[in-house]
Amino acid sequence: MSGLPGAHPPLVFTREAVREVDRRCIDDFAIPGIVLMENAASALAIAALRLIKQHRCTSAHILAGPGNNGGDGFALARKLHNAAVPVTISLYADPDRVTGDAKANLDIIQRMNLRIDEPAPSLPPTNNTLLIDALLGTGLTNNVRGPIATAIDQINNANAPTLAIDIPSGLDCDTGKPLSAAVRATETVTFVGWKQGFTNKDSLAYTGDITVADIGAPIELVQSLGQSRATT
Repeated sequence: MSGLPGAHPPLVFTREAVREVDRRCIDDFAIPGIVLMENAASALAIAALRLIKQHRCTSAHILAGPGNNGGDGFALARKLHNAAVPVTISLYADPDRVTGDAKANLDIIQRMNLRIDEPAPSLPPTNNTLLIDALLGTGLTNNVRGPIATAIDQINNANAPTLAIDIPSGLDCDTGKPLSAAVRATETVTFVGWKQGFTNKDSLAYTGDITVADIGAPIELVQSLGQSRATT
């Protein structure tokens, strides 16, 4: 469970604190949301390429939802493609419902002619494939249902290395408990700091190894909103 070399121990963030970090980065520090997303994708690419090498994968498959978690996945797809990794994306949303920074990154990969599929009854063959969970983020508070619940089951039954973006889909950010179903990841790259639910030891069965990624949020802001792990 790591962060940046030489950095302070990662702080812990509730769901509301995570939202506040994003809001204040954009409103108070004038950091465009798409810059935060690009920084997130760069950190994800480092982890994804490391897992690909470690597990001798020859391709990557990204399962993406409609929100910013999916947007991170779209941006990551571009970086993996540029690194010569064959990558496909399953989009669990109507493309017309994707908005904002996620939409910008979806437009880019569409123009790059990356393969974007609708959800299928089963995952493509996962031998030598890194699965990337970009379905749901920290805002989830209700039980997972429908196609995304099916996708989570498919990921967990695939016997393939899995990278979760920010938080395993279906895991409650504050409690660390699955909301009916949650991805069991090999590694989770989480942004800014630990999510409060990660302090629940049972969440380790879902997060796998945890890597904290810097997305460019000012350290003063991070320290003002995060809590010490010793106090959670």
